[in-house]
Amino acid sequence: MANLRRLLPSFRGLVAFEAAGRLGSFTRAGEELGMTQSAISYSIRTLEDEVGQPLFERGHREVTLTSAGSRLHVEVTRSLYQLAQGINAVRTKPPDDVVTLSVSTAFATLWFAPRLQRMRTDLPEIELRLHTADRDLDIAAEDIPLGIRGGRPKNWPGYHCDQFATEELIAVASPEYLAAHGTPEHPRELLNHHLAHLDEPYRYAATWRDWLRSAGVSGASRVRGTRANEYVAVLQMAFDGDAVALGWRHLVEGFLKNGRLQQVTDHTFRTGNAYYVINPKHKPLNENCIKVRDWILSHKEHSGDTEPVPVQARSAD
Repeated sequence: MANLRRLLPSFRGLVAFEAAGRLGSFTRAGEELGMTQSAISYSIRTLEDEVGQPLFERGHREVTLTSAGSRLHVEVTRSLYQLAQGINAVRTKPPDDVVTLSVSTAFATLWFAPRLQRMRTDLPEIELRLHTADRDLDIAAEDIPLGIRGGRPKNWPGYHCDQFATEELIAVASPEYLAAHGTPEHPRELLNHHLAHLDEPYRYAATWRDWLRSAGVSGASRVRGTRANEYVAVLQMAFDGDAVALGWRHLVEGFLKNGRLQQVTDHTFRTGNAYYVINPKHKPLNENCIKVRDWILSHKEHSGDTEPVPVQARSAD
């Protein structure tokens, strides 16, 4: 057989194409796959270059498959489904007492890790497996029963969604940073401070520009600082006294309680989004999954009631 790597387009492009064709929108495909609309558009344009013809007719708010796109979409959908079925057939299934939960690295480190001991005490018969990934997985396709997702329920039409935290962002810094640089009282003053920025490659994440605009600060198109693509790294800059960071309240409230971080200004940006425990509608949860889901929900909006796990301090070399 000829080299498949040369014959086949990129797998990422095929997945983006399948979702966009099914949903009729690059934006909705990006929301489902945890990618930006521009990333979806780029992947599909690359696929179109590889096959040598347009696959979509692009409208103002929606896209429609061309005749060639429709034919290819049928084949891609069928092939991806068969591939998923084949992988699931050989995948080792965890025993019923192991509950897999799909989460971001930041949520696993900053929310779940401080509570694991309590969970082991409350649910001693259950072994939890935290499944982290760079992007939000389609947990139904991955045969994962539970996930934590941020956004709005309309983004996951095939899932039950139980809210446990609203999305609220505040500015945070270490006491050492504020002692060295002064404590800003108004959001506008942060334009003169070093800010830690999150460049989230796959999931949507509010930015400093969004936060400042929500506070009525104009001229926030260029905000200086240092950037990282992992939220734990962003927060580390704040712990080390290097910068002011955006704090997702449900993740940082424990650090506010123990004094490692302080809120900077009294402004809170409420995005209108929330965080949910989700599970596929087509597959009922077993008893242990229900216990884990209900345990998480019992801690909703109580992010500050547990001492957070310490983030590794930077060496002094």
